[in-house]
Amino acid sequence: MDSLTNPRLTVWHDGGCPLCRREIAVMRRLDRAGAIDFIDVAAEDATCPIDRRELLARFHARENGVLLSGAAAFAAMWRAIPLLRPLGLAARVPIVLAALERLYLLFLRVRPRLQHLARKWERV
Repeated sequence: MDSLTNPRLTVWHDGGCPLCRREIAVMRRLDRAGAIDFIDVAAEDATCPIDRRELLARFHARENGVLLSGAAAFAAMWRAIPLLRPLGLAARVPIVLAALERLYLLFLRVRPRLQHLARKWERV
């Protein structure tokens, strides 16, 4: 399978979020093999497998046909990037994934404040 024309992983991200834009920019640079298809959910023409609001509220990815969200979606993205693959593989251990999900839920609580700060920094 040619990863440039048929990626095995699809990631949906919020292109309207300054934090997300920065993170996805880093992931695009690390994804040298083109294994990931990044879709900006904020774009009008974005193809969404579920409600757009759900995609904007949590990070989602589809790995080998399975829709994942939260820490599991991040772990799938990490597995597709050679440099981050060990972290993604570690997340296959249930206790590791549970810990990552708890951290992700904490992040979601502070995300609005971080977005506000990031928007301020963009204006500077």
